[in-house]
Amino acid sequence: MKIHKLLLFITSISLVFVIAACGKEDVKAANDNNDKIQAIATYSIIYDIVKNVGGNRVEVHTLAPVGSNPHEYDPLPKDVQLTTDADVVFYNGLNLEGGNSWFEKLLLTAGKAGIEAPVFRLSEGVKPKYLTSKGKESEEDPHAWLDVRNGIKYAENVKKGLIKVDPEHTDVYEKNAKEYILKLEKLHQEAVNRFSEIPKEQRLLITSEGAFKYFCEAYGFEAAYIWEINAENQGSPDQVKAVVDFIRSKKSPVLFVETSLDPRSMEMVSNETGVPIFGKIFTDSIGKPGEDGDTYIKMMEWNINIILSGLTEK
Repeated sequence: MKIHKLLLFITSISLVFVIAACGKEDVKAANDNNDKIQAIATYSIIYDIVKNVGGNRVEVHTLAPVGSNPHEYDPLPKDVQLTTDADVVFYNGLNLEGGNSWFEKLLLTAGKAGIEAPVFRLSEGVKPKYLTSKGKESEEDPHAWLDVRNGIKYAENVKKGLIKVDPEHTDVYEKNAKEYILKLEKLHQEAVNRFSEIPKEQRLLITSEGAFKYFCEAYGFEAAYIWEINAENQGSPDQVKAVVDFIRSKKSPVLFVETSLDPRSMEMVSNETGVPIFGKIFTDSIGKPGEDGDTYIKMMEWNINIILSGLTEK
């Protein structure tokens, strides 16, 4: 009986140590997670760039969900809380988050509106292009990321922001950024080389929104579109007529429609001109996880491939 009681006692003590050890592991896991930098990105393309530069040191949340239009986003209550708790916030600038002043209001509510707040504009250093629509000539075109060279600037600015808020891990961010930027440099050069195969007069890109100014300058294209920037007046009769007239003045172009936009306006243009919609391309969002274009690099690779195919297919 004494031996039996002794064995029970030893077993009980062992269980206490096991439970205590498990508890320590749980605390360690929680601490490891809490040790990560909590980052906010205003939309999914920035989200992906921050993930690549931050690596395992950073946990990122995108405000505008994948597949949505960030121009006129309406933050949810959870976005306010996440932004309040965040260590760092990354945004595009160049008029992207200006719709309804939603981003400015969010920062104010979250207590991150001051000059010293950890909020970083990723288009810093980009030479802006401006809208051409009447009355909007002073407004910047936000779609700088569609020139991969600007995507490199974004990555560099993410690195600088993360180092500022987490200087102890400078070496991690520098290493991640270097590796990522090498991939972007390779992608840009591949785009230049492949598009050079298309005769200059055939490099015509017709889309719903005029989001490809930066892209067209980088890769030698002429752009045409139904409306210039996502706003309330999209696909008006005058806009459709203007692009239809333009298409009829050109020799056999194809049309492209953006993944994050309603295709009906472009379908109307296609029906009116008899010119087919060749495929979808990415502008304001990466693809959903596991689908085509689900990273910034993959979305740009997709765009390059589909545009090249559309303009060279006989």
